[in-house]
Amino acid sequence: MSVSSGANAIVSAAIQKAVDAGTEIGVQVAAYYQGQLAIDTWGGLADPTTGHTVDGETLFNVYSVAKAVTATALHMQVARGLIEYDAPIARYWPEYAAHGKAKTTVRHALTHRAGLPQMPEGVTPERMCDWDWMVRGIAALKPLAEPGTRTLYQAMSFGWIIGELVRRTDPRRRSIGRFIREEIADPLAVSDLWIGIPDSVESRIARLTNATAAIPEEYLPPLYRLAAPAAVELSPEVFELPYVRRAEIAGTGGIFNARSEARFFAMLANGGELDGVRLLPEDLVATFNIPRANAEEPDTVMFDMPMPITIGGFWYGGDRPVVRPMRNPRAFGHPGAGGSIGWADPDVNLAVAICHNRMFVPQTVEEDPILPIANAVRQALGLPH
Repeated sequence: MSVSSGANAIVSAAIQKAVDAGTEIGVQVAAYYQGQLAIDTWGGLADPTTGHTVDGETLFNVYSVAKAVTATALHMQVARGLIEYDAPIARYWPEYAAHGKAKTTVRHALTHRAGLPQMPEGVTPERMCDWDWMVRGIAALKPLAEPGTRTLYQAMSFGWIIGELVRRTDPRRRSIGRFIREEIADPLAVSDLWIGIPDSVESRIARLTNATAAIPEEYLPPLYRLAAPAAVELSPEVFELPYVRRAEIAGTGGIFNARSEARFFAMLANGGELDGVRLLPEDLVATFNIPRANAEEPDTVMFDMPMPITIGGFWYGGDRPVVRPMRNPRAFGHPGAGGSIGWADPDVNLAVAICHNRMFVPQTVEEDPILPIANAVRQALGLPH
């Protein structure tokens, strides 16, 4: 199956309905089905201040969708025999053992049970862009809970922990952004899967609008500000800074377009291989949608609800907030702050990427602008919706 005008029209209509209703500003959707690009469409404004419209080349801040790509880089190191899930992080990164973290395993970090959701004290946007400062600071932290005993969502710290493990186990000691370009994006012929942008693409990035209702500080979850300090808030004010866009912020700094993101997830939906390029063993990818132990344990950092995390560090689908667009509990992917999302559904070999620039956190199914678009994708492909 290849992109068809009929399938695109169904999804385009759903996008336009959301734009007309004011629940979206600019949206881009791509989907692979059975290993082929089947939907590639967009609508709305990339920049409402200038009237510049979204097109197929527009890039979007997708925040934590980047975690899926960063986790995949680590899985590639496992497949190569360079790292083990149940080994202590300190085997590869000795400094990490400080202050009671010697027994923290790689799997603990992947599944948000490392007890280390917090950012280093004194972090600023500038320091967040200094990889060495960040990993030194994280290695020196004391865990907030004994590793392996509690779910504490590593909203931002995930990227440096997993990214540094990839860097330290790479024989060439490449940075995580370079590793992703050379080992994931380039082999898959993906052009826009950026963890740290080059200057040449900045003009293509959509302007964010933060429509998320502000929560008074006293009502935030108790650990929220340790994990996402106000100085480095997951907001346009920080993440649209030119130097932040160029930094390799591997947990929350993804700047993708839907075509590239969907192609990445298509590789996972297809068992680790796409168009003759195999990045991961099929049997390993088959484990990525297995819920981790303690899957129903609530997170007290960001979400105050059970975290649908798999043993591979992805989120799995179902009827919980945030993951409803995935639908199938056997689908796996990752949402990003403000609603962008990408996933792989191995049951039907479907991969979907939905990128947008109106950051919003729906409280109910009825006010979720992404869900009707995701349902339109399935409708367009003749799948249950």
